[in-house]
Amino acid sequence: MARATRQSSSRQSARQGIHPVDELLPFPQLALYGFQHVLAFYAAAVIVPVLLGNALGLGRQELVHLINADLLTCGIASIVQALGVWKAGARLPLVQGVTFTAVSPMIAIGLGAGGGTAGLLVVYGAVITAGIATFAFAPLFSRLVKYFPPVVIGTILTIIGITLIPVALQDAAGGAHLIGTPAYGSAKNLAYALGTLLFILALVRIGRPFLSSLAVLLGLVAGTAVAWLFGDVDFGAVAQADWIGVTTPFHYGMPRFELLPIAAMLVVMLITMVETTGDVYAIGEITSKKVDADTVARALRADGVATVLGGILNSFPYVAFAENIGIVRMSKVMSRYVVVAAGVFMIVLGLLPKAGSLVASVPHPVLGGAAVSMFGIVAAVGIQILAKADLREERNTLILAVSLGAALLPTTVKPFFERMPDDVRAVLDSGITLGALTAILLNLLFNVFTSRSTMEIDWDDVEPDAEPDAGEGGPPGPAAWAAPAR
Repeated sequence: MARATRQSSSRQSARQGIHPVDELLPFPQLALYGFQHVLAFYAAAVIVPVLLGNALGLGRQELVHLINADLLTCGIASIVQALGVWKAGARLPLVQGVTFTAVSPMIAIGLGAGGGTAGLLVVYGAVITAGIATFAFAPLFSRLVKYFPPVVIGTILTIIGITLIPVALQDAAGGAHLIGTPAYGSAKNLAYALGTLLFILALVRIGRPFLSSLAVLLGLVAGTAVAWLFGDVDFGAVAQADWIGVTTPFHYGMPRFELLPIAAMLVVMLITMVETTGDVYAIGEITSKKVDADTVARALRADGVATVLGGILNSFPYVAFAENIGIVRMSKVMSRYVVVAAGVFMIVLGLLPKAGSLVASVPHPVLGGAAVSMFGIVAAVGIQILAKADLREERNTLILAVSLGAALLPTTVKPFFERMPDDVRAVLDSGITLGALTAILLNLLFNVFTSRSTMEIDWDDVEPDAEPDAGEGGPPGPAAWAAPAR
């Protein structure tokens, strides 16, 4: 019945000329699907302020403020990206979140400025400047998309997924805070993670559209319930948290603008612009929604607006979150208004520390089990886009191979980066940054400066695949990509 209802709704939308991306779902569905995005997103959303706050030696009160500011800004930024405000926002189901690319540079900038809140002021000066530059450069960058063919975008998305999977596995083992203790990697933690993942897979395997679309949400709820029954969920922090926590602009003081930190953050934003470009095309591939230079420019402007807002509201640089693309792929719910609903939830969580603390009570292993599937799907989308590139061509193969190797360097040979000057380390000590820069530069060297033709996306030739029969459980296939440009 659920499948028939969903297919009937899709056919009705098609007859009315409404693309699934622009379909306004009933309020209960918006709430459920939006909350699923929030739960799947929450751990990744708060990890950046937690990492940065701990690295800069901030106290618990400052750390809570950073988390609330992050969630509030995430909500506003996601609404701008999905709903569209003036010339900002791609009007696609893209959730905005703090970019992992900025973590290492921000830590280096903050420590270089003395750490603590003094270091945050220098970080915020660089963040605001980089956000303004992103907004201003967005139209020009969108016209440079031809220099980012599938081999580049696919490589970057694959790198993002591969880089984030270890984060999910670390949560599955119990979380970074348990490293060095007997509890890290214990059979119990791995059982919670594996049980959550198997539960999600079972819901998808059943093939009921409603269950499949809520698989991640139900998996997180079920995993948390089981952990609570065994006494492994602590809701004590919920009782101690305040009900209301309002984020005020420039909470720590006026930002400080320094040249080298700004330069480092501009490099970070260049990478996030490529990342957002890849995410926009990936979500276009999944939803069969036409993406052009104007769509990319709108998405990048949203990144710029969100990043400036982040610097003002005591948060950080923002990017279209690749993690939640996996939710869209798994659930087959493509409405951008679901992301708007998720944005409203995030704003509420940002204003209600007690509610946010409740969501934060989901155990790390449960989050890790769900995240393995989502981050893996991000890598899979990258591989799907790479399939559109001619990897039989040696140069494209080398772009992929060397970029993957560069992306793994910071996590496998840490002493190499520890010996670098702080300014250089702030830029390069990130697998996503280093791998993305390598892919971009190698593509320029092999395919652009040599005037070689590269595969580009001809969206005029893109049409959605036929709707599956009622007896089929799989999602519609991806949109077609054009042949290499001549």
